[in-house]
Amino acid sequence: MKRVRYQNYDHVQTTKSFSDLWRWSRERRAKKKDLSVQIPQAPKKEIEKLQQNRTKMSITWIGHSTFFIQMNGLNILTDPVWAKWMGFQKRLTEPGIPIAKLPEIDIVVISHGHYDHLDFGSIRKLKGSPVFYVPIGLKSAFTRRGYKNVIEANWWDTFSDRTLSLSFVPAQHWTRRSLCDTNTSHWGGWVIENEGRSVYFAGDTGYFRGFQEIADRFEIDIVLMPIGAYEPEWFMSVSHINPEDAIKAFLELKGKVFIPMHYGAYRLADDTGPEALERMQKEWDRLKLDKNLLKVLAIGETYWP
Repeated sequence: MKRVRYQNYDHVQTTKSFSDLWRWSRERRAKKKDLSVQIPQAPKKEIEKLQQNRTKMSITWIGHSTFFIQMNGLNILTDPVWAKWMGFQKRLTEPGIPIAKLPEIDIVVISHGHYDHLDFGSIRKLKGSPVFYVPIGLKSAFTRRGYKNVIEANWWDTFSDRTLSLSFVPAQHWTRRSLCDTNTSHWGGWVIENEGRSVYFAGDTGYFRGFQEIADRFEIDIVLMPIGAYEPEWFMSVSHINPEDAIKAFLELKGKVFIPMHYGAYRLADDTGPEALERMQKEWDRLKLDKNLLKVLAIGETYWP
């Protein structure tokens, strides 16, 4: 039986040739990058407060694309990855909260199946019995590991979970977990809403026209948007948004708060975390945007809306 292969808007292709990979490898060896400066860690003083919180909304950056979100008394994780290694690359920064110190988790949302966004070693360590919301095509990866409370989503599907609404929205990316399963599961972002509040977790994405469509369908308050893993841009831009286009997307989304992510934890491309932040800040200043709309979190820092 032929397997379904999922696609991007406008059939945008993300595949690269062997010569592209060879060119990137040569370029990378020629670059000199300062890896001694890393993204700062926040003091661990709020962990106990988060463990006991049942009423206030909070967003804590664990690192990379992992956030611990509290809404309407529910504990939510996005793309939970505490892995110390990603392939042959050692994690550059420690997760903002040790996984053992998280409270019980109610909901986990997964953007796609790449290992830096879906780590079953981390998932096994979670407390509680969460519902897993995953892109279509990924459910079997969970069920064969014994997870039963798994809900698959296609683009624009919406689910009600207790007091929240969760919607799976498009992104421009791709996925693979083995040699033969390229794009056999989908990819996307999640809009999490309650009465009066919304969070858009963009997952992993290049810049694409879908941001405008998301803005047409949802009123977005807080945008969790990637800014890293964009260099070299001739290779990465189709699937990893750069800092300037991340801001462009935020403006198209008509968001009220921009929280950057997907930088500083793993060296997946040639840019560094500090470089990504510097480019983002420079563009924010060039556009003369309100500084109160930008919330750059230290690893482990909590934003209380």
